[in-house]
Amino acid sequence: MIVSIYISVYFNYELDKKLCKRYNYKVTKKVFNSQNDEWEKDEGGRKMNLSDSKKKLALAGVLCGLVAACLAYFGNPANMAFCIACFIRDTAGALGFHQAEVVQYARPEIIGLVIGAFIISVATKEYRSTAGSSPMIRFILGMVIMIGSLIFLGCPLRMVIRMSAGDLNAWVALIGFVLGVGTGAFALKNGFSLGRAHETNKESGAVLPVLMLGILILATCSTLLKASEAGPGSLHAPIIMSLIGGLIFGALAQKSRMCFAGGIRDAILMKNFDLLTIIAGLFVVMLIFNLATGRFVLGFNTPGIIAHSNHLWNILGMYAVGFAAVLAGGCPLRQLILAGQGSSDSAVTVLGMFFAAALCHNFGLASSGTAMNAETGELVAGAVTPNGKVACIICIIACFIIAFTNKREQAK
Repeated sequence: MIVSIYISVYFNYELDKKLCKRYNYKVTKKVFNSQNDEWEKDEGGRKMNLSDSKKKLALAGVLCGLVAACLAYFGNPANMAFCIACFIRDTAGALGFHQAEVVQYARPEIIGLVIGAFIISVATKEYRSTAGSSPMIRFILGMVIMIGSLIFLGCPLRMVIRMSAGDLNAWVALIGFVLGVGTGAFALKNGFSLGRAHETNKESGAVLPVLMLGILILATCSTLLKASEAGPGSLHAPIIMSLIGGLIFGALAQKSRMCFAGGIRDAILMKNFDLLTIIAGLFVVMLIFNLATGRFVLGFNTPGIIAHSNHLWNILGMYAVGFAAVLAGGCPLRQLILAGQGSSDSAVTVLGMFFAAALCHNFGLASSGTAMNAETGELVAGAVTPNGKVACIICIIACFIIAFTNKREQAK
């Protein structure tokens, strides 16, 4: 049986290290699938796709970078060419889940990601409807991912995009993200498990793609959804371009198994750097784009890029994101892709992110970015709110409780 070699940990089986560093090998032993927590046999090797060589992964990263660069050039907010957390927050605002008028817009990119992953997985016969792996815990982990992201002001994807534009705050946050992923990897090595996902009827896995299609129809064919007239929500590329960009990005991410947390996790657990290749490709393209268009600004307090310089909370915010992402089986981008290819567990995680996005703006958890006062011309530093700081600590504590109270023996 052909399976995706998406190894998180090998508890009871010793795999040859040279083979573990490659994705296109044949195995006769059982392999651990971190997302569904299943042991399966790989009898025929891996189906050819973008993740079977570093060159293909690098090419996928370059193509994803080109998509992000085009969206940035044609209207998406500065240094937010493609941000899962910010775009889910904007979409939640468009649906009326929160009342922050400056961040309300149904982002076609999010819709395109899910539908793109759905279409390509069906076309390549990788669509698999599964559910039942601790859904409520995954909902909580989705909330943690979103809260941590909005404290930092960006998901791991936007963190890399901000890094490519010279934002030193993002480089500081990378420290927290790596530490968070490392903590999650430690939990995996010590037997963490959310249990086995089971196959369900095919229609179950298609629910989120259908809901996303419904949002797209409402956004384009009605005036029911809200849309910002100022602020980040008012800045966007043309709808068709955004949708096509999302579809392409979603298809590439599905075929390449793109995951920001997974890349670091594999490097820590297995010394396998393959998944980092696609991230490197995206980073290089965005770096070239930012340098060529004059958008590269090296520094901390740079107005207009929606960021803050509270270093401790940049670290802690992304620590929570990295920790929760490993426990949930993937970063925010990966959760959308998995939901698109049939995982109801990931769909529940995505719903947790939508819920937390509304929570952050309804209860003042989201941070503010450094900005220029239009009247006085003074620089107003961005800040993390007191409520956000408390929420971040609670999220980290919740991750530790989840990580060390859910063991493989208990999850069977």
